[in-house]
Amino acid sequence: MHGFNWFALISDKVNEHNIHIISGLFVALLLIGAAALAKRKLARLEQSLVPDGGFSITNTFEVIVESILNLMEGIIGPGARRHLPLIGTLFIFIFTSNLFGLIPGFSAPTSNINTNLAMALCVFLYFNAVGIKEQGPVNYFKHFAGPIWWMAPFIFAIELFGVALRPLTLSLRLFANINADHLVLGIFSQLVPILIPVIFMILGLFIAFVQAFVFTLLSMIYISLATAHEEHH
Repeated sequence: MHGFNWFALISDKVNEHNIHIISGLFVALLLIGAAALAKRKLARLEQSLVPDGGFSITNTFEVIVESILNLMEGIIGPGARRHLPLIGTLFIFIFTSNLFGLIPGFSAPTSNINTNLAMALCVFLYFNAVGIKEQGPVNYFKHFAGPIWWMAPFIFAIELFGVALRPLTLSLRLFANINADHLVLGIFSQLVPILIPVIFMILGLFIAFVQAFVFTLLSMIYISLATAHEEHH
């Protein structure tokens, strides 16, 4: 399961060093195509007013987006909607990428630290940029110093270090859990190829969701912390 990859059949240049890039592009193109189909359906106003019966791409996106937005409003507040494009994209991409690792012959883009670090850095740059924009540079960095003036330099250094570590912790958490899940699934699939892998596939599906949820939940919290002063006023 972990040695063979379908993308390697396309070119002999596809290997373990760049497979996460190919897989990530494939997932991105797949989601862009699905989003285009959903948008085409919603563009027809008279049809979009009547929900599709049963399962459909449009219904799936609507449920996901509505659920994420409700959670964001509870964490970030009234201004949550403007952050939905980033958070929604992160969750859908991470969850879909995680699922790809459960399909024989495919590898999850999120099983590579570089993919996760790229997403984590986007979150890092985003919440800092939003915090600076909404509070101003002085007020934004001032809240790192704490309320006690004589401890300000010490607290500022600790807070700054903690914020700087966020991309790394986000990346490593997702990387470690997805790799551990796929490793266990691969081992048991080889040892007991009947029935047992199904159990671990179900567990893998749960882990794929949880890890996507945790990554986006922490991203929401970081945005909330960066904009807290502005929201309270």
